[in-house]
Amino acid sequence: MIIREIKESDALRFLELRKKLDEETQFMLLEAGERTTTVEEQRNIIRNVLSRDNQIVFVVESGERLVGFIGGYGGGFRRNKHTVYIVIGILQNFTGQGIGTRLFQKLEEWARSRKLHRLELTVMTHNKAAIALYRKMGFKIEGLKKHSLFVNGVYVDEYCMAKLLE
Repeated sequence: MIIREIKESDALRFLELRKKLDEETQFMLLEAGERTTTVEEQRNIIRNVLSRDNQIVFVVESGERLVGFIGGYGGGFRRNKHTVYIVIGILQNFTGQGIGTRLFQKLEEWARSRKLHRLELTVMTHNKAAIALYRKMGFKIEGLKKHSLFVNGVYVDEYCMAKLLE
């Protein structure tokens, strides 16, 4: 498996990965079938991310497939440019193999090289595996968002977690 920076030519495979993650897990923001992004729109999104010095997506490539990713999306203004919001997803058949740890290490190395200061994310409070990974990587719970999502007819709470890079 290879972890590398996303390229515009990954648009179709990245979109397929995101749709598969939407189907496989209840822990991503979008539900199965809700993602309407076209390949061209995805290519433009990738282009936009790569054009900014405080944004990145790293993908995990296994053979011809993309099986995971981590995205770091930096703030767009002077006051929050140092902050990077993180989204991560790994196909279920590839979890438990240390890929999440490696993705976070890669993202943190990238963030430090750009003198970014704050990494942050949200996670559903019942997603124990993800919370364990985030804690292992040095993230701390900063707050609780009550009823922030509505999943399968039930309101779900989320933790706000962050890690400061010194």
